[in-house]
Amino acid sequence: MFAAFLATFCFSISVVCGTRTARLIGGIEANFWRLALATLFLGVWAFTGGNGLAGGALPIFLLSGLIGIGIGDAALFEALPRIGSRLSVLVIQCGTAPIAALVEWLWLGTTLGAEQVLCVAVILAGVASALSPGEHLHLPRSKLWAGLLFALVGAAGNGIGAVMSRKGYAIAFANNEAMDGGTAAFQRLLGGLLIAGILLLVAKRHFVRLPEDMGAVVDTASARDKWRCIWPWVLTNSLAGQTVGMSLMLWALKTTPTGIVTAITALTPLVVIPFARVMENEKITPRALLGGALAVAGVVGLTLAK
Repeated sequence: MFAAFLATFCFSISVVCGTRTARLIGGIEANFWRLALATLFLGVWAFTGGNGLAGGALPIFLLSGLIGIGIGDAALFEALPRIGSRLSVLVIQCGTAPIAALVEWLWLGTTLGAEQVLCVAVILAGVASALSPGEHLHLPRSKLWAGLLFALVGAAGNGIGAVMSRKGYAIAFANNEAMDGGTAAFQRLLGGLLIAGILLLVAKRHFVRLPEDMGAVVDTASARDKWRCIWPWVLTNSLAGQTVGMSLMLWALKTTPTGIVTAITALTPLVVIPFARVMENEKITPRALLGGALAVAGVVGLTLAK
């Protein structure tokens, strides 16, 4: 569980940097480059201190990343413009833990005790209270339902992807293969990077021209200026989130049920609040403080629960 706490802290830093990057170059491109850099960093570790692409659990880790990182993140970016960041994060963060716990129970037979279920519910209630929109949403019905559907797909992708990582560890254990969090995160990222790359190509398709149409000159100076401004944010986002944070989360999933790990990482939006206050001058509301206190109480109870 300690690894899950550290992962939550790393994810919160990643969220702040990712928000800044997405505003500068767009969400799809920001998501691709953070995954690409993280894959590079974790690949260095996997092929020097880890197992690289070896192991019988490779297919399940690849599929875990394809579903959890690829489809889950893609659904999030579709939900954001329809229902906003607060409601999107609310649905995804509060939906991931129960979906993951249900899937792991049906597939792997993992059950949680009554005290653990109660503490998870308290955590999610605190997160929901802190993130819920302060006023009635005035959204068209079609946009609202479409956004909620994408958010639910994102929650399902995150939850199922996490459970599949647990299954990957079970396969590695059954084959007497050592699998560390960094190697598991690298193998998982490869699946997510594939989906992110396809989405980036689709988004940038208007830049693809036939040879006879390539008369325009690429403004390389503008590209250099852009990357001079954003590379620190992209680098920090990649290191904190998909490199260190994901490795810690995979380490936690190695020994802890998915429902508990995802409930702890659901605290990420609350941990983001002080960072957003310092870096973006975002106001901290009393409801956010009360919801955060309730969620922290749930985490303390979860730590003490047997």
